[in-house]
Amino acid sequence: MLSAFFSAFRTPDLRKKILFTLFIVAVYRLGATIPSPGVSYGNVQRCMDILQGGENNQVFTLLNLFSGGALLQLTVFALGIMPYITASIILQLLTVVIPRLEQLKKEGQAGQAKITQYTRYLTLGLAVLQASGFVALARSGQLFNNQCTAPDQQAIPESTMLPMWLTLTALVITMTAGTGVIMWLGEMVTDRGVGNGMSVLIFTSIAARLPSEGWQIWQKSKGIFALVMIIGVVIIGLVVFIEQAQRRVPVQYAKRMVGRRMYGGTSTYIPLKVNQAGVIPVIFASSLLYLPTLGLQLFEADKMPKWAVWIQNNIVQQQSPWHIGIYFAMIIFFTYFYVAITFNPTEVADNMKKYGGFIPGIRPGKPTAEYLDFILSRITLPGALYLGIIAVLPNLFMDLVGGNLQNFPFGGTAVLIIVGVGLETVKQIESQLMQRNYEGFLR
Repeated sequence: MLSAFFSAFRTPDLRKKILFTLFIVAVYRLGATIPSPGVSYGNVQRCMDILQGGENNQVFTLLNLFSGGALLQLTVFALGIMPYITASIILQLLTVVIPRLEQLKKEGQAGQAKITQYTRYLTLGLAVLQASGFVALARSGQLFNNQCTAPDQQAIPESTMLPMWLTLTALVITMTAGTGVIMWLGEMVTDRGVGNGMSVLIFTSIAARLPSEGWQIWQKSKGIFALVMIIGVVIIGLVVFIEQAQRRVPVQYAKRMVGRRMYGGTSTYIPLKVNQAGVIPVIFASSLLYLPTLGLQLFEADKMPKWAVWIQNNIVQQQSPWHIGIYFAMIIFFTYFYVAITFNPTEVADNMKKYGGFIPGIRPGKPTAEYLDFILSRITLPGALYLGIIAVLPNLFMDLVGGNLQNFPFGGTAVLIIVGVGLETVKQIESQLMQRNYEGFLR
């Protein structure tokens, strides 16, 4: 990996791409530290100290993770990349349901550009809704677990210069504009930098939190810090191994004459990854498990009905066996669901048949589709179990790091995204180096 980066820096055009990517990352992190207008920076920092002191905020852990800690600090880039991720997932699911979107997907680059435009519009719409919700929660103190509700402790205090409605409107507009800027930065990295822009920004957000989380564990106990590092190395090695694992289905193409030329006669394979769904099932399951927590915000703490108290103690409490079991089961379900809607064995079999391809020993057409479906269902199970185990690791190690879910840096969504983005970026750098340094048989 390091040799690939050193070689890339010795190549002028690749060096420019890497430096441009680093510049965009620096701009992104700068925006994640600038407070939004109307926010009291001192009060927000005091509220953050209270949360880090043991009052774990279980509602916004995932959203704060994707924003690199900017959400709870109410910065310009507080929403992070989460609205874009949500919009992309929604459009991807709607592609299966709405024929018009499915037709656009099949039109190639022009259709994909149209879907990207729809994703941008939906991202801005979701950003307005999320910004309004977070501003309202920050104003009421619920964003900080009702810890900062006194008038002199509020994150968005009353202003003597502007009416409150104008301050809140400016906040929503600023956060929405910040999401638009993040989208633009990600697209700039994709076009002129290295790697997928949105993935690189997510990687940056998560990696920015690792030093502070490690420092908190180090201050608590050096022995626990060493144990967490050992666990982290083991988890990262396991994730790299599974992410690289794939089942290669051999495909043979028959020879055919087109005009006066002979085509085909080649052998290739279909790479079916063990983790075909990526990190999407974890995001789906986490998002759904936050709904009961958000619903409980409607009840006062001392006036909850018995069923709400049971949900609070068993479903919302992240160390509860009920919470861990439901989380694990939902990840397995969404893994199968997402793989089923993103990989169509019938379509793959039809395309192979159209171009004269076949799997040795399997007849083209329906038998090929059934064979691919059989293989996919078999390799999806270990992939789903792997995602579930990695995702619930932070819940199992909460006691080790002081009962705060955010203080365990090597588990769940974080390590999956960091390793996945790192591997894809290095692969892209190596492929570009191979294009520039390739020497044929004849010199």
